[in-house]
Amino acid sequence: MRDKSMNILLIEDDEVDIMNVERAFKRINLTNPLYIARDGVEALAMLRGQNGKAIVPWPRLILLDINMPRMNGIEFLHEIRQDPALKMITVIVLTTSNEERDVVAAYQFNVAGYIIKPVSFEEFVKTLGALDHYWTLSEMP
Repeated sequence: MRDKSMNILLIEDDEVDIMNVERAFKRINLTNPLYIARDGVEALAMLRGQNGKAIVPWPRLILLDINMPRMNGIEFLHEIRQDPALKMITVIVLTTSNEERDVVAAYQFNVAGYIIKPVSFEEFVKTLGALDHYWTLSEMP
């Protein structure tokens, strides 16, 4: 059986949301290494091994917020989809933005999904559990 473990990069600027992801991962017994970048600039540096930050091996999944300082999620998607070394990384948007323009823009950059963050923690745990089930079953590069 193929190893389904993978590094996950969470790109999120809100500390409460970061803690919720970490708590939800613990609740669903998800033990994948979780790396955190607080905006697109920091995430690109990590992916490109700049500034002494590197994720080895590269994450096979990125959970991406849209509304962030310096470089937002859509700008980040634009950057990685133009980079031959990074363009195949699977990205799932996990955000509070339900703006149609954000949804359309994200799908134009070939995201695997666009999920609005649930309000309650229990719903958030269910959402991340469903994602875990999805990526466990999926063949990912």
